[in-house]
Amino acid sequence: MMLSALEAPRRPMQEIDYVLLWSVLALLFGGLVMVYSASIAIAEGGRFTNHQPAYYLVRHTVFLGIGMVAAMLAFQVPLKVWQRYAPHLFMIGVFLLAIVLIPGLGRDVNGARRWLPLGFANLQPSELMKMFAVLYAADYTVRKINVMHDLKQAFLPMFGAMAIVGMLLLKEPDFGAFVVIISIAMGILFLGGLRARMFAILIVGLLIAFAVMIIVSPYRRDRIFGFMDPWADAFGRGYQLSHSLIAFGRGELFGVGLGASVEKLFYLPEAHTDFLLAVIAEELGFVGVLTVIALFAVLVQRAFAIGRQSVQLDRLYPALVAMGMGIWFGVQSFINMGVNVGLLPTKGLTLPLMSFGGSGILANCIALAILLRVDWENRQLMRGGKL
Repeated sequence: MMLSALEAPRRPMQEIDYVLLWSVLALLFGGLVMVYSASIAIAEGGRFTNHQPAYYLVRHTVFLGIGMVAAMLAFQVPLKVWQRYAPHLFMIGVFLLAIVLIPGLGRDVNGARRWLPLGFANLQPSELMKMFAVLYAADYTVRKINVMHDLKQAFLPMFGAMAIVGMLLLKEPDFGAFVVIISIAMGILFLGGLRARMFAILIVGLLIAFAVMIIVSPYRRDRIFGFMDPWADAFGRGYQLSHSLIAFGRGELFGVGLGASVEKLFYLPEAHTDFLLAVIAEELGFVGVLTVIALFAVLVQRAFAIGRQSVQLDRLYPALVAMGMGIWFGVQSFINMGVNVGLLPTKGLTLPLMSFGGSGILANCIALAILLRVDWENRQLMRGGKL
């Protein structure tokens, strides 16, 4: 009786994965603080912001609130419902990617047409498409599980779907989102049983395709050369990366202090979006960057752990969804960090959960709510309950 009395208060704590939840909340609210710090000077000096220093803070807070409400609603939806509507969501995503390219509907920013103006905010369909790709690729793999060894039946239909998405994304252009979505789809197919030889051939083919796209596009070619030697043209194509590296150098071990960054004062472009990690590095130093990396590592590890748990419970679709979420956040955060430190060419990808951007925050929050739902359903089944 005493033992059961001691165990009773602990039961509610086991309803969800609190390690995952707290790591996500730390990234979200750490991002809120850093977006405010990185954007003060830009907001204060901008005309369209009415010179309000807290302009981006207020908007990011609103986006975060909307994302959390959407996450709570998404958590209530069973995985079988997400599976049922996954193809429909994927088609909605393709439709949004198509209409964003229509002149007059899509909004141009810095030469790219990636946004749909909604009045109070802009919707970026590619962010939602990442989540839809996870849900659809997992459903597709489950439906094709018995023929995953067959190139024609298993791979080619998914290749066609991804080719359509890729063409639309490259028209915007949004090469970074294209890389993430392809990584999600191919990763889920591989986890679902795609033959290693077929997967290796696919990887080689993708590398050749990427090389061709870089060679035939002067824009992408300039980015590659700028990434390889940013100091050769520090005031031109290497401008962003050179200032990002300066920010990392200034931060040293513990940083110059929260709010004390110099590079965010109109030197480092996109300081509150693509290059937020550089501001973190300058203000919080190596320790701050290492903390961010550790939090993302925990997130990805928990996603794959939840996926493995689903496999043990013979729940293939939830398992692939969980692992797909891990691939998404792992690949995108790795690319963003790689760009910030000069390991990868600039891709225009934000740091998930942290960078400013309403569509990204919304998609990230819903995706992680679905991941927590997978974990919750697993725990219910392990207790002998019913879904």
